Amino acid sequence: MSPRAREAFLDPDNLLFLSMASAWEIAIKISLGKLQVAGRWNDVVQREMSANGIAWLSIEYEHCVRVAALPFHHRDPFDRLIGAQAKSERMAIVSRDLSFESYGVRRIW
Repeated sequence: MSPRAREAFLDPDNLLFLSMASAWEIAIKISLGKLQVAGRWNDVVQREMSANGIAWLSIEYEHCVRVAALPFHHRDPFDRLIGAQAKSERMAIVSRDLSFESYGVRRIW
């Protein structure tokens, strides 16, 4: 994590969310053997979210509608959904991926 992203993450004035799309992507990568987590991955995620004051960001119908309107700056369906969520909810994204900026989403890195 970059120093700027870490600073934003640790700032107590910022509300932190993890998209349900990220949980879905983690689950798929684990089931394909592309990601390994020590212990049960869902317990690890929940524990870290709780320890860091992170809430779930559910996938809402409006987020899906917004995905359809996004130009194809990014082909990854999970990142497109996360970008749509950020636009809909007026949230910034912590990511090194520059393509989020093409969607008019504020990116912190």
